[in-house]
Amino acid sequence: MANQPAAGLRARMARWPVTAPPTLYLVLFFLVPTLIMVLASIQYPGEFGGLSPILIEDQGHTRLDITLENYQRAVSETIYLQLFLKSLWYAIVTTVLCLVLAYPLSMMIARSNKKYRDLLLLLVILPFWSNFLIRIYAWMIILGPQAALAKGVNAALGAVGMEPVSLLFSPFAVIVGLVYVHLPFMILPLYANLEKHDPTLLDAAQDLGANAWQRFWKVTFPLSLPGVYAGAALVFIPALGAFAVPDLLGGTDAIMIGNVIKEQFREARDWPFGAALSFVLMAVALLAALAAAWAGKRYQQQAD
Repeated sequence: MANQPAAGLRARMARWPVTAPPTLYLVLFFLVPTLIMVLASIQYPGEFGGLSPILIEDQGHTRLDITLENYQRAVSETIYLQLFLKSLWYAIVTTVLCLVLAYPLSMMIARSNKKYRDLLLLLVILPFWSNFLIRIYAWMIILGPQAALAKGVNAALGAVGMEPVSLLFSPFAVIVGLVYVHLPFMILPLYANLEKHDPTLLDAAQDLGANAWQRFWKVTFPLSLPGVYAGAALVFIPALGAFAVPDLLGGTDAIMIGNVIKEQFREARDWPFGAALSFVLMAVALLAALAAAWAGKRYQQQAD
């Protein structure tokens, strides 16, 4: 019995060479920057940008010069609430469209011949081999007023007596760009889940009289929910804080909260307010993730 504590200590020490490097990496590059941003969000902006000193001399005494006004401004001013709601709407629409587009494609890849499966997966991840900005600039050309797509759409609208529309610099262009950028993040977790399904379950459901639609909703879809939740999280969270796509494709009418945060750090140089907006955005994303996890757990309990 006396050797049990020593054996446990040796086991913990043996794990440290494996667990210490990633733990140190997370602490240095995630936890420490987050704490710095927390501190920045409760400071005052400096006279020429940046941050004012957190410790100041006041009548011979040193005191903390901190404030919660940045958070109060972020949650009380109507314009920022509207931008949060707009960003939330864009993220939800992007997630739903990615799911609708990715599910049949993921199922097709999962059920394809093994000799073609690797090629199909390669085509899914192929866009990652090129620069992100180059791909967005390509969409600017595709959606531009002189492009064949815009001319075809406006010709069709003119034929039915409607006014021409601008595809570029519009909410439509933002949704197209967000779906294009995040679609692979929905396909890959869905494929990883669907590829593991046992086909004999579908055969058993068919033997019991279930048609193709019933087999999908009663067998395939419930089993694929872990992949759906993983893909939805990978799409929703980055789409909520996107700023490059709205900047390049959206124009002034499709600005999102990520654009405002970027502006606070670069143009306005109000770092404390930008940090406060970032944490409010992070809180919104966490609440959405918790709500999705709760809904998934509740669905699973009902299914059981």
